[in-house]
Amino acid sequence: MGTAFTTLRVMFYLLLPSETYFERLEDVPDYVVQATRLFLVLQVLEFAIAWYRGKIKPRFNDTFSSMTAGVVSRIPRLFMKSLELTSYIWVYENFHIFSRLPWNSPITYWVTFIGVDLGYYWFHRMAHEVNLFWASHQTHHSAENYNLSTALRQGALQTFCSWIFYLPLALFVPPPIFLIHTQMNLLYQFWIHTEIISNLGPFEYFLNTPSHHRVHHGRNPYCIDKNYAGVFIIWDRLFGTFAAERKDEPVAYGLIHSINTFDPLETQFCHLKYMFEQFFKIEGWQNKLAVIWKGPGWQPGLPRLGSDEYPEISYPVQVYHPNVSTELSFYTFLHFIYAVIQFSAVLKDSRNYSVLSLLLYSVILLFTLTTFGAIFDQKKYALNLERIRLISMLILPQFTIMKSLFLFQSHLIIQIFIILSFLATFFITPIAPFEKDISIKNK
Repeated sequence: MGTAFTTLRVMFYLLLPSETYFERLEDVPDYVVQATRLFLVLQVLEFAIAWYRGKIKPRFNDTFSSMTAGVVSRIPRLFMKSLELTSYIWVYENFHIFSRLPWNSPITYWVTFIGVDLGYYWFHRMAHEVNLFWASHQTHHSAENYNLSTALRQGALQTFCSWIFYLPLALFVPPPIFLIHTQMNLLYQFWIHTEIISNLGPFEYFLNTPSHHRVHHGRNPYCIDKNYAGVFIIWDRLFGTFAAERKDEPVAYGLIHSINTFDPLETQFCHLKYMFEQFFKIEGWQNKLAVIWKGPGWQPGLPRLGSDEYPEISYPVQVYHPNVSTELSFYTFLHFIYAVIQFSAVLKDSRNYSVLSLLLYSVILLFTLTTFGAIFDQKKYALNLERIRLISMLILPQFTIMKSLFLFQSHLIIQIFIILSFLATFFITPIAPFEKDISIKNK
């Protein structure tokens, strides 16, 4: 209970300075891992409140896509440490431009608090203004619903871009203090991804809130490239990127041009593919390089950030929602949750497995998630992929190299569950007979 309460306080950046004093990296708790159960509890609570209020209920497909992106973004952690932390430690140990701050000082706490948040602001802003960085971040903005699961929709490539913006702190802030503040900064941003909290009164003036972050996720013209804050909205007010939520124009979420898929690989890498196509299509090396470092909407003849004319929003807002039946959606989401639990166990003990085992497991995991995405996309071949996946779940644990990765499948109950699931794929109704593509009605 004490650990859960501490993690909850971390999520709201409410740890006392003295609770963040760690001299050694290995002593810093992994609050992100500890918060996993809390993520699920809060999502269920949000769903219950939204249901009670008569708000639009979360969709299995959009929630699946968000959580899947979170899983895919963590796969690199099976093989390597965080590039953000590794590069930070290297700079801290090899450069001595400034006197290092003590690890157990309130001054260090506040300098790091403000420094990490300012670094995040500039990373986040560049992730919207530099095409290469946007390719790592657009995944997060592809959700067409806005709820706590959206916070989990992270780009697998983002950590390879963000590390640069924190390196100035490495000249004087000890790595353990940096690590705990990056965790608190990240976890703070979880709870602001919700529609059930409308306005927080005076806190709206200096903190990033659900209202401010709803604007950031909007594709309404007034929302584009606004409210980059992590914790303090004062950075946006200071640097001219702030916009308040409008009561007369409900926010429409998602990308300006929807990707219209729940495929996890397409969700992660579609913009990178688009950049490659533009790079070889556009003539002139100056223009080709501009595709990389100018804005996502840039074309030859336009300003650096591209045109400032955006499509107007039509209400009710249409969202991508293929007519997959409720029973098939529930079946797929149930199997997805099982895959997430299994992945969490592997991630926790990843040091105990060989690189080859983890590589094979990653391929199997990506195949699993792609299969689920094909089901939600209503691909004709989706159920055939699912049957292949279920058969492989029974066969793979028989191989020595994979056995320890699939311990759950060795239980008789799980094996029976897999067999029944295989049979169910022949009888389950794949298409919702009376449903059409849904819209989100904003009034």
